[in-house]
Formats: sequence, C-alpha cells, structure tokens
Amino acid sequence: MLFRLKCLLPFFVLASSWLVAADEPPQAIELAAPSSTQRPDYILQPFDLVQVVVFQEPDLERKVRLSEESKLTLPLIGTVDLKGMTIRKAQDLIRDLYNKDYLVDPQINITVMEYAKETVNVLGSVNTPGSILIPPEQPLNLLDAITRAGGFNRLADRKHVKLTRIGDDGKTATSIINVDDIIQSTAGGDQWVLRKGDVIFVGERIL
Repeated sequence: MLFRLKCLLPFFVLASSWLVAADEPPQAIELAAPSSTQRPDYILQPFDLVQVVVFQEPDLERKVRLSEESKLTLPLIGTVDLKGMTIRKAQDLIRDLYNKDYLVDPQINITVMEYAKETVNVLGSVNTPGSILIPPEQPLNLLDAITRAGGFNRLADRKHVKLTRIGDDGKTATSIINVDDIIQSTAGGDQWVLRKGDVIFVGERIL
C-alpha cells in the first residue's frame, strides 16, 4: 500500500499543479501601451522617435525617428509621410496602407518614445533669459514662457513685449504685446500660444 502511494504521489503533484495553472486567467497579448501622458491628438514632429507596433506581427515592429520632413520608412509599405498628423491619424494611415495589399484589418499602435525638443527664446529684461523648452504634451503661451524665464525684472517694459516669429511662408513677423492687458483679461495668455523658434524680447522701461 505504501509503495502504491509513493508511486502515485508524483501524479497527484503534477495533476494539482496543472489544476492551479488552469485556474489562472490566460495572459492577454497587448499592444505596447503609450505613456500615461500621451494624447492621441498629439501632432507628430520632425525627429520624434516613435515605436510602430502591428498587432501579432512582431517582424513588422520598428523604432524609428521621423525625418526632418516628418517621414518614416516601414517594412513592406516603404516611406510614409506623417507631416502634420496626429498619432491617431498616423495610425489610421499606416493601417490603411497595410490593409491595402498585405494584412487584413491590422491593428496599429504608435508610441512616442522620445519627443523632439522644441524651444523658444526669452530675452531682455527677465531674470533668467535663455531658451525655454516647449512641453510636448501641452501648449506653451507667452505668460508661461516669461514665468519660466524667471519673470520680469524691475526694469521690464511689460506693455511693449516683442514676439518675433517666422511664418509658414518663411517671412518674419513681429508683434508688440501689452502683457498687463493679458494678465487682466479673462483669456489670460491663451491667445498667444508659442511655436518652435519664437523669440520673445522684453525691453526696459524709460525711467
């Protein structure tokens, strides 16, 4: 009898281990999740480093940096132009390209692994003049940039702040802004959202 129990013991251990494993829920296969701060309406920028995942197609996965023209190259479909596209629109475009000739209703996930750095310059009568980084996931307005540059110093002319910007046509335009009016308005500084390369110059008051 003892011999029988010893012979059957490995079987019981194996069976019980199998039952425990069977009770555990199967692990789901998931796409690479974007960071908690990533928004699907984020507009992809030149030199962003992105991960492109095609669900259940690991050979097609790529980490690639967008070119200066916001293009990238992917297996099978070649060069894809993502200029001005949000993450959601880029996913839709890549899905359509794969769906056209290669895959059936593929699921595409794009994650920004590293954002391209975009800055503005705040110069003149501020406490810490220099370059200010534009946060990748939220807009930066004029007041925010001046605050990040240490705020106005005691000689600052707050009523004649210059904002210089190069437009899409390549032409340079300068606006004179009364920051005191912005502070007092209900809109705050949201009407002056900054772009990459903008230059803010704060002059001195005439004493």
